[in-house]
Amino acid sequence: MDALETKLAQLLERHQAMRVENIRLRQQVVAMENANKLLSERLADVRGRMENLFNKLPD
Repeated sequence: MDALETKLAQLLERHQAMRVENIRLRQQVVAMENANKLLSERLADVRGRMENLFNKLPD
């Protein structure tokens, strides 16, 4: 019975640790998605400015 209790306690500890890790990873994904969105917006801005410069070049 003690072995079963020990195994159950270990299982519960691992479960809790995995829940915490899952939350941390979800937060990391959100942060990376936000960073990706910002970089995409900056890239679109730069692309637009480059197109404007190319359009101003004489033929």
